Amino acid sequence: MVELSRRRVLTAGAAGLVVAGCTAEPTPAARTDFDPTDWGSVREQFPLTRDVRQFSAYVLAAHPRPVAEAIERHRAGLDKDTHAYLDSQGGGEDAVRAAAAEYLGGRAEDVALTDSTTMGLGLLYAGVKIAAGQDVLTTEHDFYSTHQALRMRGVPVRRVRLYDDPALATADEMVAKIKAGLTSSTRVVAVTWVHSVSGVKLPIRAIADVVAAHNADRAPAERALLCVDAVHGLGVAPERVADLGCDFLVSGTHKWLFGPRGTGIVWGKAEAWAQLDPVLPSFSGPAFGEWFDGRPAGPTTAALFTPGGYHSFEHRWAVAEAFRFHLVIGRERVAARTREQVERIRAGLAGIASVSLRTPAADSAGLVCFDVAGEEPQAVVARLAGHGVSATVTPYRERRVRVGPSIVTSDEDVDALIAALR
Repeated sequence: MVELSRRRVLTAGAAGLVVAGCTAEPTPAARTDFDPTDWGSVREQFPLTRDVRQFSAYVLAAHPRPVAEAIERHRAGLDKDTHAYLDSQGGGEDAVRAAAAEYLGGRAEDVALTDSTTMGLGLLYAGVKIAAGQDVLTTEHDFYSTHQALRMRGVPVRRVRLYDDPALATADEMVAKIKAGLTSSTRVVAVTWVHSVSGVKLPIRAIADVVAAHNADRAPAERALLCVDAVHGLGVAPERVADLGCDFLVSGTHKWLFGPRGTGIVWGKAEAWAQLDPVLPSFSGPAFGEWFDGRPAGPTTAALFTPGGYHSFEHRWAVAEAFRFHLVIGRERVAARTREQVERIRAGLAGIASVSLRTPAADSAGLVCFDVAGEEPQAVVARLAGHGVSATVTPYRERRVRVGPSIVTSDEDVDALIAALR
């Protein structure tokens, strides 16, 4: 069913009709002067200044040209004739779900739309059905948004430490710690795919297999749901949701995917959505049907879970272009290119005696975290800025220097980073 706006649902309801919206024609994911096989051409799609080596571009994305043009097209349409343009984009959110599904490898109807990772996590952990006597298993390494969303839910939460030294973390060790933490009362396993404090990438597939074995012969309401904060994996890791095996995946699209600022998704397995209650009223047909005439909306779906209301639609509708942009380049090529630059950084840092890598040699997606002997991380970041290199400090109790090579950085940028550190 096409997602309906509040005004159009109300109009249809008053007339006793169901109105199907018009789906906007998809726009090309790239202009004729864009060569997705050329990394220089990819970088040219971004308006980022060349005066700075952009190793923190993933924090809040600059919009590549196709995304920026889509935002401007929708903005201009809304500004020119809001009423008519809103009607013409009745399938705008459907187009986003379809593009997300093509990228993720799942079904469009299993993608809910949000405004950020934090919003998605808050909605997920507020809505998951947790009975008396059940609890949540999470880790000491998760970000504020996960820990705080669980605290605000008010359910029992247990934390496990997956590793002591992130540089030495292994997949087997992390999987064993999760397995040891599972009990008969575990209802949710809340983890983060890539730890932004260290760059450690969790073996989600192996964790999912352990959780699946734990759930064997359990009724749906008694199974542990594997929920993943994927914000530092989406747009940079090659795996698809089917490869991961998790029940829910939450991410903003305005980081490594370089999507419109203020957008995000929650993906869930078809059978897992029924284990949630919607937290905010949706603007879906079933929700309005329940309000109009008392017809039950039925089990929770991604559409019912998506918060209703009027949004920054010019940004939300343009999310489709961000997924298409990556699909045109190739998700595997993006992952491989990022990994090449990560290895180039690691090799350069290994030759600097005062630098200690905190990110393991195993796959870390796009983050590299390190310490500099005798230097506070903020001072290192400030000195790098003086050399025209943008880096960040991890926003945790454990403060480290953090850099993230991506599709907007080049080998020359990496070499400049290493030279500045030397």
